[in-house]
Parts: sequence; C-alpha cells; structure tokens
Amino acid sequence: MVALVKILLTGFEPFGGEAINPSWEAVKQLAGYKDSVISLMLPCTFAQSLAVLGQTARALEPDIILCVGQAGGRAAISLEKVGINLIEARIPDNQGQQPSGQPVVAGGPTAYFSTLPVKRLRAALETAGIPAEISYSAGTYVCNQVLYGACHLAAALPWGPKAGFVHIPYLPEQAARHPGSPSMALPTLVAALKRLCDELLAGTTEIEAVAGTTH
Repeated sequence: MVALVKILLTGFEPFGGEAINPSWEAVKQLAGYKDSVISLMLPCTFAQSLAVLGQTARALEPDIILCVGQAGGRAAISLEKVGINLIEARIPDNQGQQPSGQPVVAGGPTAYFSTLPVKRLRAALETAGIPAEISYSAGTYVCNQVLYGACHLAAALPWGPKAGFVHIPYLPEQAARHPGSPSMALPTLVAALKRLCDELLAGTTEIEAVAGTTH
C-alpha cells in the first residue's frame, strides 16, 4: 500500500494595513485537497511565525512544506528559489516589531535553496495558462524568514521533508487600493495552488531549464 503524501500548505494573516491576505484566502480553500493538504495560517510576526510552523510540522510530519505569501506589486506566481539568513523589516510586523540587520537563525547558513522542483512547477503553471516565474529574492521580511526557517527546519527533521515558498499577487480588491498594482483573481490563485499540489504529489524531481528574476 502506497503511503499518502502529506503537504503542509501555509498562508499568512493580513498585514501592512490590508484587511485580507490572498495567501490565506487561497490556502484555506485547499484544506483536505485530495486528502493530502493540511492548511495552516501563520501569524505575520517575526516572533511567532516559525514557532507555529515548527510545532505544526513536528506534530503532523508532512512530506512537503509549501508556504505561500503575499507580494504586492508582482504580477505572476513567484516560485522562490532562495531564502537568506537576514531580517530587514521595511515595515513593522503585526506585533509592531521592526528588526533590522538580524539573522533568521543565529549561526545558521548564509542561505538555503528551496528543495522543491521550482523549474518544473513553473512549467506546470505556464502550461495551465497561469503566469509564473522563478524568483531569486524573497525579500527580507517575514516571508523570507519563513522560507529560510522552513528549509532550516526541514534539514533538521529526521524524515527529511521538502520545503519551499511561493509569492502570489494582490487580489483585485486590494489592487484597487494601490493604483497601478497588478492582481490575480482568487479562483486563479486557487487553481495555481491546486496545480502546484498536483505536481508535488506526483513527485519532486526537477527538470533542466534556465529562468528566474531577482525583482
């Protein structure tokens, strides 16, 4: 009997004055998808985000940790390749904290690469007609902290889960408050995450391709 692959899919609570966060709005719709997806909302705080992620991962032992976050200004699904060991908060988090020049993990590696097959995932989204890109900069805010922290956690867990991060655009109702900002409709975001989960459930092997942006 083939063991069921478990995906821990996370989104964030709203932050930065927004009433909603597209990452959680999309992620929560995939709860229980194909009996494999566990949806989790992370706090947008430096002090708590990794603690919540780590506690949940250790309790549920997922095979794949796929974290999703909002990136206002981006027009495509951004598959992040690298998380860096640096926090430079451009705005305060949801607890009012704004650290600068601090490591995500003291004494940790300078960076971690996502262990998800980002090139294959990008190709799958483009085949589905969904704009997608590979990004080599996840920023230095809570999203990057979670990407780096998820990879650091996965490297330490005995069952060796894969880990990575995806940035998604504003929803249209958010973009209306930010003139000139691109957006993506919620059904498209949900379809994109379903496609990513389908690909990961099929395996985590990578393909050869050259692509990416540093934004």
